[in-house]
Amino acid sequence: MEANVSASRRSVQRLRCSVKNYDWGLIGESRVARLFSLNSGVDIDEDKPYAEFWMGTHESGASFLVENKEDEASIGSETEGLSLNSWITKNPDVLGDKVVQKWGTNLPFLFKVLSVAKALSIQAHPDKELAVTLHKMRPDVFKDDNHKPEMALALTEFEALCGFISLECIVHSGAPGTPYINEIYLPLFQELKDVLQNVLELAEVVGTECANQVLYINNQDGEEKVKEVLRSIFTELMSASKDVISKALSKLKTRLDMASEVRQLTDKEQLVVRLETQYPSDVGVLASFLFNYVKLNPGEALYLGANELHAYLQGECIECMATSDNVVRAGLTPKERDVQILCSMLTYKQVKMSSEHQENLLFDLGVLYIIHEALFGCYFRN
Repeated sequence: MEANVSASRRSVQRLRCSVKNYDWGLIGESRVARLFSLNSGVDIDEDKPYAEFWMGTHESGASFLVENKEDEASIGSETEGLSLNSWITKNPDVLGDKVVQKWGTNLPFLFKVLSVAKALSIQAHPDKELAVTLHKMRPDVFKDDNHKPEMALALTEFEALCGFISLECIVHSGAPGTPYINEIYLPLFQELKDVLQNVLELAEVVGTECANQVLYINNQDGEEKVKEVLRSIFTELMSASKDVISKALSKLKTRLDMASEVRQLTDKEQLVVRLETQYPSDVGVLASFLFNYVKLNPGEALYLGANELHAYLQGECIECMATSDNVVRAGLTPKERDVQILCSMLTYKQVKMSSEHQENLLFDLGVLYIIHEALFGCYFRN
């Protein structure tokens, strides 16, 4: 950096950040609520949901510099002051030469804190090519032309659905409730076969022909055939009428209520019951049987690439992503759905979940320092 860079540009710049009060956010006290209150000086509304705290340059929730007392006094007014994006444009060297060469003066990431009380939508974020197409087609819905790979780092116990259930099913030997002694991997597609054989309500919705594609698949079928079958089932399910889904969920709820009187419901079954209370008659409740159900401990993380299906369920996390607000939804939401786009864009990759917890991410001190300042000071350093 040049020696004559002004002292003000070398100093820490305080940001006034954006808060999102989406319906799924934690009501009243939460990390997002406390960060917003500390950052803005506004008291927490105990009756309002606080969902996301944004730090970045995206126009849907841009950050602004707080340079003096007058700027602090303007918080909450229509006069926002100098945006972080404008400040970076005037001072591009704060990004470093390599970043400027690759992305220009655009801050290439968006940083958030999330406080999740109930499930977010079943969704995926487009890759770069699809994002450009969607933005041209419907700029009112898809606000930018960028992709959105993202990573979530759990601050509390954190639950999510991510990706489709695996090609192999892990069965643990040993008595229930005891440490795992051994793991046996069942044949290809067994886990999904088990779902279609045991969750009859889902099998009825997708139909016999569709279900049989899975039941009769074998180890000789290639990866593309497997993806084609999974795409067929998922598309059939997500395209079902609301009346069909409502009747199927009514049957499922009755069956699980009866089952709970004689046995403990599985984790996935308990999740389905919870989702049904949050989003009655929603196809996403049934669809959750097809996805991996992940529970993270504080400090554990989840990476989600473009075109990968997911839904955050509960907990608080830090989230870092490419600078984009593009999302394609198809379930667990009252918002607009794009079922056809979602079903066509997904990778349909399947993941075999290990019985071991994901190992904690190891951060170097620089990353930890950035996270600490972002959370507790909301600053931007050159």
